Amino acid sequence: MRFFFRSRQFKVILSVLIALIAVSVIFSLIGSQISPQANIVGMLTAPFRSAVNGIYNGIEDFISAYKDGNKLMLENAELESEVNDLREQLADYQEIQAENEFYKKYLKIAENHPDFKFTAATLISRDNDDPYQSFVINKGSLNGVSAYDPVITDAGLVGFISQVGLTTAKVTTVLSPELSIGALDSRTNDSGVVSGDLEIAKNGKTKFYNLARSCSVAIGDYVATSGEGIFPKGLLIGKIETIGTDKYNTSIYATVTPFANIEELRQVMVITEFDGQGSVLGKVGG
Repeated sequence: MRFFFRSRQFKVILSVLIALIAVSVIFSLIGSQISPQANIVGMLTAPFRSAVNGIYNGIEDFISAYKDGNKLMLENAELESEVNDLREQLADYQEIQAENEFYKKYLKIAENHPDFKFTAATLISRDNDDPYQSFVINKGSLNGVSAYDPVITDAGLVGFISQVGLTTAKVTTVLSPELSIGALDSRTNDSGVVSGDLEIAKNGKTKFYNLARSCSVAIGDYVATSGEGIFPKGLLIGKIETIGTDKYNTSIYATVTPFANIEELRQVMVITEFDGQGSVLGKVGG
């Protein structure tokens, strides 16, 4: 709108308006000073006065519409601001609700494992070049996080802390061959080792191997940590999807789909302490 007032068209209109006003004023003054018999002057000036009044009215309507438009714009801006505030409040509410649900789920784990101490963490970046889907969390040594600490969700084991900074840490997942876990079939108690394999990691699975040929594992069985290695006993790892025979020896192996959906992770828990952790880490370090 401000560009219109600076335009040539507006200047022309303004000049015409000023001229008409001037003519109207002059004729009005003349008309007021001559005798009533000179009404001819009033007749002559009437069209000019009518035109001026029309222009006045038009300008008043224009200015009124302009003011109303500005008022409406301000009201719309205020409403938009209120809507944005409500959206932010809703987002905050949903985030708080999600966090509450997140912590509620861990209460059951804490009840079943009173020796566990947790640190909640949020995923802040992923290594897109890593086929095993490693990622970085927003907690580090300043938060009590240490190398080899287990990382879980309420669904099951995610991996372990492989690198630690002051305020961040890297998590290596159960899909990686860097991770090697003593594991058990929770139904049959058959033991083996869970570790990653490049080929099946592409499909989001890991490998349960070194199973005795006489084992009774079956598709659909759950696999959990045995307590051997850097992880406490009883952490769920995943479900057996397929069973095969290792071509290099006589053992059985199974592919396992982790219960923790690593691709969609947003929040995790780091187990910073558990009974027997010191002795386990001593074995790993030795």
